[in-house]
Amino acid sequence: MRPPSDLLIRNVRPLGGAPADVLLRAGCIAAVGPALAAPAGCAVEEGGGALLLPGLVESHTHLDKTMWGMDWYRNEVGPRLTDKIDNERAWRAASGHDAGAQSLALARAFLARGTTCVRTHVDVDTQAGLRHVEGVLRTRAALQAVQRIQVAAFPQSGLLGRLGTAELLEAALAAGADVLGGLDPCAIDGDPVRSLDTLFAIAERRGVPLDIHLHEPGAMGAFSLGLVLERTAALGLQGRVAVSHGFCLGDVPEAEGRALLERMARLGVALVTSAPPSRPVPPLKMCLEVGVVVAGGNDGIRDAWTPYGSPDMLERAMFIGLRHNLRRDDEIALALGCVTQAGAQACGFSDYGLAPGCRADLVLVDAQAVAHAVVARPVRRLVVSGGRIVARGGELIV
Repeated sequence: MRPPSDLLIRNVRPLGGAPADVLLRAGCIAAVGPALAAPAGCAVEEGGGALLLPGLVESHTHLDKTMWGMDWYRNEVGPRLTDKIDNERAWRAASGHDAGAQSLALARAFLARGTTCVRTHVDVDTQAGLRHVEGVLRTRAALQAVQRIQVAAFPQSGLLGRLGTAELLEAALAAGADVLGGLDPCAIDGDPVRSLDTLFAIAERRGVPLDIHLHEPGAMGAFSLGLVLERTAALGLQGRVAVSHGFCLGDVPEAEGRALLERMARLGVALVTSAPPSRPVPPLKMCLEVGVVVAGGNDGIRDAWTPYGSPDMLERAMFIGLRHNLRRDDEIALALGCVTQAGAQACGFSDYGLAPGCRADLVLVDAQAVAHAVVARPVRRLVVSGGRIVARGGELIV
C-alpha cells in the first residue's frame, strides 16, 4: 500500500469545539486551526461542520472467537464459567472454526465504524496450540497499514491445569504476540501464587505487558488483585499491567475497594471494563477520582459465549454510560474517554489524539456534541487511519 497522501479536512469541530481545519501529512496531524492553507497538491475534504473524534479504541475483545457474519449459533451452554470455556474449546475444535478469516471480518467491521486501535485476546491452549494466534497474526499483518492490532496470548482454559500451557504462551510471544494475558488465578487455576508467579515471570522474561482477566467476585477477587499489585510493584512493572473486568472492585465494601483502586493508581495499573449489566462493576467515578485509567471494551462479540455485542465503540461507550447512570453531557464525555484517550493509554497505543504530531486517526460523525454522538451513534461519515481515508458512510473503501 502506498504512503498516505497529504489531506486537508475543512470545517470540522474537534470534540465539539470551535470549527477548525485539520491538515494531515505523512500519516500524522500536521496542523489544526481555522482557515488553513492547502499545500500544493494536497487533497481537500469538506467536513461540513461534522463532529471530529479521534480514532476509537477497542481495549478488550476476542477477534479469534467471533462468529460475525456466520450462521446463527444456538447457544445452550451451562451457567458456569468453566461450562463456557469447555463448550467453546470443544465447538471450535469440532467445527474447524477459522480464527484468521473470522478475526479479519470482525476487525474490518470495527474499522468501518471508526475503530483504528484494537487489543484482542487470543486463545492459547494445549488442544489448539498456536492455531488461533497464527490466524489473528495474519489479520494483524493484512491490516497493519490501516489498523493497529495488539495480540494478547490468552490462556482461556487456565494456565496451570493443562501441562504445557506456559510454554505455549512463551511460544506465542516469540511468534509475535504483543501482550501476555492471564485468567482468574484462584477460581480457574486454584493456586493464585503459583499462577501469578508463572505469569509474571514470563512477562518479565519476554519484556511484554500483562492484561489479566479477573472475573473473581468479592473477597476472592480482592485477594487475587492484591497479589497482582504486589508483583507489579516488586518487579517494577508500573504502567505495564492492566486488569480486565475487575468485578470484585464493585463487590467489596467501599473502603476496601477505594484502597485497592488507590494502589492501582499508584502503580499505573489500568482497568478495562465492558460495563456488563449482569455483574457488579468497578465504580467508574471513584476509579477516575483516584486516578485509575479506565478503558472500555466489548469482550466477546457474537461467539459461543454470547450472542450479544457489535463492533461499534460508540455503542460500547453508551453501554458504559448506561451502566454508570451517566446523564449529563460532561459525564457522557467520560464514557467516550474510555473508548478513546483512556483506551489508548491503557493499551499503550502511542501518538494518539487530535493534536499536531499525533497519528492521523480521525472519525467524522454528524452529531451536535460528544454526548449526542455517544447516544445517537450515527453512521461514521468518514474514517481516516494513518492519514488514509478508509471508510465513507459506514462502508470500507480499503
